[in-house]
Amino acid sequence: MPISSVFNNAVEGYNRASQGIEKASAEISRASIDQQDDAQLAQQRQLQAATPNEAVTPPVSQPAPIDESLVNLKVEEFNAKANINTIQTADEVLGTLIDIKV
Repeated sequence: MPISSVFNNAVEGYNRASQGIEKASAEISRASIDQQDDAQLAQQRQLQAATPNEAVTPPVSQPAPIDESLVNLKVEEFNAKANINTIQTADEVLGTLIDIKV
């Protein structure tokens, strides 16, 4: 396999990993904001309660996908590191080939 195609594949893999990192980060941020909004809504309901003895339950929401997003973030981090190592190795091999040729 030519060095240039190895290098190009590694760069493409790194770009895909970067996009995955951005996506997972956005999902984590969105889930955090949703949780804060739910907590604020519950607090407002408690303040607006007609009588102090009236029980106010917080809104029921879907569990935030933070755990899955954190796993995806870590997976993409490993993908990026692996592609960086491939780029570095291709660079070293190319440098060695140039040194041998000259």
